[in-house]
Amino acid sequence: MASSAAGRNDPAPIIVKKVTVVEAGHHGGAWKVAYADFVTAMMAFFLLLWLLGATTEDQRKGLADYFTPTLVKTKEQSAGADGVLGGSSLVDVDNYPHAAGQTGTQTLTVPRDATGGPKEGAASIRRIQQRVDDAIADKKRLERLMRQVRMIDTTTGIRIDLVDDADFSMFSLGTTVLTTDARELLDLIAQAIGPEGGKITVRGHTDALKYRDPSRVNNWSLSAGRAETTRQNLIRHGIVRERFRRIEGVADTEPLIADDPSDPRNRRISITLERS
Repeated sequence: MASSAAGRNDPAPIIVKKVTVVEAGHHGGAWKVAYADFVTAMMAFFLLLWLLGATTEDQRKGLADYFTPTLVKTKEQSAGADGVLGGSSLVDVDNYPHAAGQTGTQTLTVPRDATGGPKEGAASIRRIQQRVDDAIADKKRLERLMRQVRMIDTTTGIRIDLVDDADFSMFSLGTTVLTTDARELLDLIAQAIGPEGGKITVRGHTDALKYRDPSRVNNWSLSAGRAETTRQNLIRHGIVRERFRRIEGVADTEPLIADDPSDPRNRRISITLERS
């Protein structure tokens, strides 16, 4: 037996050694978190720059108004306010019987101090407002009409919006004929803006209601005609012809209430006083 075993050429045994590697702890990994935060902030910054370049001035102003908690909020059981040029937001719920408490039926949003624009814009608004206060002292009827007015400080100047609603119209239905209330309102506006310098642009807006025969009359011609009627009325109340730079009719392409193009508040006249 011993001789037989010694004569075999058996292979050497294979020994498998299992090695378990235990990973050491992280070294200096905090920089990765800081770098990720930096990249996120830069992405947000460039997104903001893109949004600023892709939006219009009116859209940016609307966003600023939405996030600015400085709008006058003095409503007392009405859509207007106790003070002249004061009021609730245009998108607040009012108590008009016709609105059934729906959202977005107010008639007036007026920043008391326009912020976010050049300081001379806020000063112009204050001067205009003071002239209005002086003109309508003890005249409740005119004070009621001023609830249709919305003043905004833009990059180009002061824009004054004269806004329709369910109880007020600047023009007779489907025409360029000013109502009695609108003539009084424009007289008051002319007194307030007359002493201010700068060129004036008048822009007409309509709602989206269509005409039966658009080939004869349509919202484009109607908005332009109403802008021209407004210009002529301002001239009759003391605004010199040379101050007008242009009139525009934009029909229903720039609705104030985008969710409801037929809302009467989309019918409005915008008077922009450019910075002198």
